Amino acid sequence: MKRLRRLVWFIAGRLTLITVVLGLATIAFYFAMNAANIFVVLKDGLAQRAMTVMMKSDKDELNKYFAVNYLARDPVLAVIDNGTNPYDRYQITGIDHRLRMEWMWSWPWEDTARTTITEEIPGIDGRILASWRGVTPPEQLNPPTWQAGRYDVVLVRESGQWHIRSLTYVGAYP
Repeated sequence: MKRLRRLVWFIAGRLTLITVVLGLATIAFYFAMNAANIFVVLKDGLAQRAMTVMMKSDKDELNKYFAVNYLARDPVLAVIDNGTNPYDRYQITGIDHRLRMEWMWSWPWEDTARTTITEEIPGIDGRILASWRGVTPPEQLNPPTWQAGRYDVVLVRESGQWHIRSLTYVGAYP
């Protein structure tokens, strides 16, 4: 009887250990999967946002990455509508968009994620339009630089897809 009891406790202890290890592995897998999906949404979404401002890309493409209520209040996209876009005088042919995710947290069972990112565009390929060349000072013939910055981002999962709900500018990125 004593051996049977020891055997049962041995098996129960091993099953508990295996269950805990498998549970932690499952949580780690879903955390990594969410982190990868969130990084892709952030990278592609912010690159599309920059191309919309600089290259006059289709604004409807942003709906794949951003929540609709955020697009209406985004200050970067507001320059397109209010006529103060500094890139209107230029024909931009390419950008070097860089994004670094500094921190991210999302429980596997939640539909909200928080992350801190840095965004910069160190290279902008483009030239001034011919109609503006004569009235533009020589120091402004190259496209203006994009404001690099650090952002706190909140993402939400809607219908199985991550969307950027809010993008808060924290400060300049050197």
